[in-house]
Amino acid sequence: MRPATTLDEWTDRYAELRAGRPGSPGAWLGIPLTIIGLIGVLWSLPVASPLAEASPAINYATLFLMATFVYYCILSIGLAFGAFLFLLLASLPSLWLTMAEVPLAPIAVPVFCAAFIWQLVDTHKATGRLLVILNLQYLMIGPIWLLRAAYRKLGLDY
Repeated sequence: MRPATTLDEWTDRYAELRAGRPGSPGAWLGIPLTIIGLIGVLWSLPVASPLAEASPAINYATLFLMATFVYYCILSIGLAFGAFLFLLLASLPSLWLTMAEVPLAPIAVPVFCAAFIWQLVDTHKATGRLLVILNLQYLMIGPIWLLRAAYRKLGLDY
């Protein structure tokens, strides 16, 4: 199978994994919760002291979010703008908990694990197969897949 390179190739393959169901609650709730949990897990990882000293805003989550946004821009500038808002909102719980000095990992790890398992179960119900996310790109295609469905429903170009 040829590697996916375009937005439509990636989202179509992702739709196949999920049995083409962007309308399910498992998708609309589970995918954002998975990303929120992932951001929290990455945010809670300790960073090297030179990075921490350079800026308190530099952590693995913010680096991941920047790389994800660039990746979305490569796939579709139109969807990247919607994704920027999504990524910003998805990072707010981690930012708030950190600012409140609440330990993030004990919250983020269970949220990520539960949401990820929810995605596996939802996909199993739809396809009859228990599929594990094939790679990090598929994990990050989920939000763009939902955005593409929303843009289409609203009649917006992407």
